[in-house]
This record gives sequence, C-alpha cells and structure tokens, in this order.
Amino acid sequence: MKRFLILCCVLTTFLSCNNDDGGINSNPYIPNALVQFQINLNLPQFDNLSFAGGSTYIGNGGGVRGFFVFNLSGDQFLAWEASCPNHIPSSCSTMEINGVLAMCDCEDYEYSLANGQLLNPVEGADSFPMVNYRISKSGNVLTVSNN
Repeated sequence: MKRFLILCCVLTTFLSCNNDDGGINSNPYIPNALVQFQINLNLPQFDNLSFAGGSTYIGNGGGVRGFFVFNLSGDQFLAWEASCPNHIPSSCSTMEINGVLAMCDCEDYEYSLANGQLLNPVEGADSFPMVNYRISKSGNVLTVSNN
C-alpha cells in the first residue's frame, strides 16, 4: 500500500508539470514582439520618470504598439505593452496614459500602471492584465526587454 501511495504521488507530480514557463506574455491577443530599449533618465524627454507615479510612452522601442514605463516608487520601474491586452491589435487598441492609468479607446477599458490590472472589467467577459516587460536599472539607465 505504501508503494502504491508513493507511486501515485510521483505520478501526480509528473502529470501536473508542464513546459510552459509562465513567460512574460501568455496573452492570446498580443503577439510576442521584440523589445530591447535603453532609457537614459538624465535626458530631458524622460523627466516624467524622475518621480513616483510618473510615466512615459515609448512608441519606437519595440513591442506591438510600443510600451509604457511607470515609476512605481521613485526607484522601482515597471514596463507595460501599450497595446490593449483585451483586443486584437487594431486602430483603437493603442492605449494612452492618463495619470496613473492606461486607457483603451476600443471599450473604454482602464488599466492600472502600478499593477497592470483591468480596473473596469465587463461582467461575463474574459479579461487579461497588461503584458509586462522586464526592466532593470543600472545607474541612470533603464533597460526594457522581453528576452
């Protein structure tokens, strides 16, 4: 009996494992697109990132529709895909920054730049959070990537 229980536990462990590493993008609407961009925080166009709650849109740095960078706490930064995660990329799916929110014109969705969550989901509809990109800081340079 003891061997049977051990075999069941081992078998359950192997069957519950999968090859999905939970990568950065598991959203069916947002295709994987290369992101590799450096931001020099000393440059004037990034002054908005010098304080907590500040954000900026980078349209030419990669991603599907570019990406947002958000200063969460003064020294902690987040990077988010600018294409609405609940729509196939289209003319209305590029979001815009409104304070600490990202707004999608397709359905008037609002997302928090602090955690990427949809703040006004539609009842009964599937909803996805914003796609997050890696971001690291070295001195006054931020590196945003997805590889």
